[in-house]
Amino acid sequence: MWYSGGTAGGFRARRRNVELEAGTVVEGRVVRVVSFGAFVELAGGEQGLVHISQIAHEYVTNVRDYLNEGDIVQVLIKGRDAKGRLDLSIKDLTPAPEGGAPPPRPRRLPKQSPEFENKLKSFLRGTGGFGGKGKKGGRKKR
Repeated sequence: MWYSGGTAGGFRARRRNVELEAGTVVEGRVVRVVSFGAFVELAGGEQGLVHISQIAHEYVTNVRDYLNEGDIVQVLIKGRDAKGRLDLSIKDLTPAPEGGAPPPRPRRLPKQSPEFENKLKSFLRGTGGFGGKGKKGGRKKR
C-alpha cells in the first residue's frame, strides 16, 4: 500500500493487493479524532474505528494524547461489527508493558448516602436556599 497527496483534499489511498480481513495489519491515516477513539482511513478509502480502549495498554483519558488527524498509523483489523464497520486496534500490535497488569484505572468518588442528600435538601428548604434570609418571601405572618 502506498499513499500520495499534496492537494487540498490531499490524501488518496491506493490498494496494492491488501485484503481487509480479520488479522491483517495495514497502514492508514487518522482522519478524525473523537472522544471515544479515532477513525482511520485504510486502502481503498474504507474507514474503521480504533476504539479508545484499543489505542494503548495503559488507561487512555484523552485520545489526542496519542493520535491526531493526519497521523499515519499501523493498525490490526480485528474484524467487522454487526453493521459491517471495521474494528481496528493499535494496542494489539504493541508489546504489553513489563510488570504484568496495567496500572489501575482512576477511582471514582463514591456517591453520598441518601440520608445526607435528604438532610441537605431539608436544610436548604428551611433556609430558603444558598444565601437566603430564612423563610421564603421574607415577610412575617400576621
